[in-house]
Amino acid sequence: MGPTTTDDGRDGYVTFVECHQHRLLRAAYLVCGNRHQAEDLLQEALLKLALRWPSVRHGDPAAYVRTILYRDAVSWWRRRRREWLSEYPPERATTEGDGAALRLALRDALGHLPPRQRAVLVLRYFEDLTEAATAEALGVTVGTVKSQCHMALRRLREIAPELGRDEGRPGGGLVTGMEVNP
Repeated sequence: MGPTTTDDGRDGYVTFVECHQHRLLRAAYLVCGNRHQAEDLLQEALLKLALRWPSVRHGDPAAYVRTILYRDAVSWWRRRRREWLSEYPPERATTEGDGAALRLALRDALGHLPPRQRAVLVLRYFEDLTEAATAEALGVTVGTVKSQCHMALRRLREIAPELGRDEGRPGGGLVTGMEVNP
């Protein structure tokens, strides 16, 4: 007797995970700043997606997972104190012109932001979501996204002046490497 075929969506789920897991893991890492925690957040989000796959698969499952990631990250921050343990000493900036120093400075600066501000910046500039999509993912208003983004960028300018300013932009905007057109 041959195997029975049912359309339970397993193949679609596996294909989705294979296609999106690396980008989602990078986003999770940028939000929480810890690779192990990012892996845990993504694993929990993908499990929640698997449980809801039949109802989510025809919509936008990536947006569903991102929403879970960011909300779970904020919940984690609320439950625990910020304590970052590392197996290795922190990376040091190099004098190479490859942008490594800029990336390290940005990563360190993001680690000093409150969770909501960090999530807003990651969604807006790394995930390239609109203000409305960011608000929906975080469960807040568009006005909150705007104010949190403004305060986060101002704070980045204060805590990471080494990121520099781009004199070609009006007002000499902060160069973060995450810029997008509004």
